[in-house]
Amino acid sequence: MTQNRFDDGDEDDVPEWADRVMADVAREVRRRRKEMKWSAQDLADRCEAIGFPIPRNVIANMESGRRAVLPLVEVMVLAKALYTHPIHLIYPVGYVNEVQQLPLTHLVKPAEAMRWFANLDHSFTAGEHYMLRGHLSHEAAVLAALEAMRGESRQRQIAKQTPDDAERAQALRAQADFAERAAQAKAALRWERQDIYGRGGTLPDLPFSASDIDPPEGYERDTD
Repeated sequence: MTQNRFDDGDEDDVPEWADRVMADVAREVRRRRKEMKWSAQDLADRCEAIGFPIPRNVIANMESGRRAVLPLVEVMVLAKALYTHPIHLIYPVGYVNEVQQLPLTHLVKPAEAMRWFANLDHSFTAGEHYMLRGHLSHEAAVLAALEAMRGESRQRQIAKQTPDDAERAQALRAQADFAERAAQAKAALRWERQDIYGRGGTLPDLPFSASDIDPPEGYERDTD
């Protein structure tokens, strides 16, 4: 793809950039729709089923470049309807060679633009936004705690029900191991929650089985 020429600071590039983004989305919507072997009406029906109708003629006008605007909410609904994600409509990695990330900028590879848009590093994991990383770490800590707690409960039941002394002893050892892992996971989760709250964030909800994680006195905000 050859880059369209523009002068840095040229205000005329702004609408050109907006048109380009909409065209990229429209092409990917059409490509994905064709891949699904759907008509425009099929896609319109899917959008209506989701709860945000986008009429067939609106979809057709978008795909043919006859729409002047493309609201973000429509991109979100179209992505859901097409069983994909909004970012894959905006930056269709593998289906276009280059995209213009922002006005007055040179073309870049879609993966580079996607990383910028979603705050991902080069390995496509969460970038330097501490709150995003904190919430992802919190989610992992919750899963680890729940897994250990389920393991402890399962081994406790085995130890309680088995008539075999050797099996009971083995289950009790496994229960103790899971209990230690659960305690460590809960401590890690408590630390993640303190970090999120201390930085001014909103604490994520906890599953009922982990509702005893938070200390009775709560957490403290950082005052620095």
